[in-house]
Amino acid sequence: MTVITQKFTLEDYLAYDDGTETRYELVDGELIAMPTESPINNRIAIYLLTEFAKIISFKLICHKDTELVVSSNRVRLPDLMILSEELLTQIGGKRATITTEMSSPVLVVEVVSPGKRNQDRDYRYKRSEYATRGISEYWIIDPEKEQVNLLILVDGFYEETILKNSQPIVSSNFPDLSLTPENIFNATK
Repeated sequence: MTVITQKFTLEDYLAYDDGTETRYELVDGELIAMPTESPINNRIAIYLLTEFAKIISFKLICHKDTELVVSSNRVRLPDLMILSEELLTQIGGKRATITTEMSSPVLVVEVVSPGKRNQDRDYRYKRSEYATRGISEYWIIDPEKEQVNLLILVDGFYEETILKNSQPIVSSNFPDLSLTPENIFNATK
């Protein structure tokens, strides 16, 4: 994982272009280059995209392409996000960046990559950042554990349900979604 040591402000980050296709997250003023995703992580994100496209407008689905400002010195690039119509309008065809002045996404999904650093990022840091940002639903998909952690925001904190096998993923925002961890992991093996 490449780290650029120059300290960046949010404005520096939003203006930064190194002329490559490298994607970065901003963490405490540092640019962190995002490594190429594993094939399984990509398949999981794409599978979920296709499942959501069955029940909502495709234009509301963001797949690894939209920046989410979670604080004045942190920007994340979630694996999958579902926007509200209001948020889609707020972005308005400009750079795919959701700033703190905009509404929050309806759902953020992160697929955990192997390694303690990646697990800490998705299970700990992003969990608190997304809760502070007011994201009502956050899914952590863990291919190693073959589980889905479903987090629902209640009074500023996430209430967590750990789902495995054929347990239904009961989304508070998408009640028409019919999905289990087994569906996700069997479809993407």
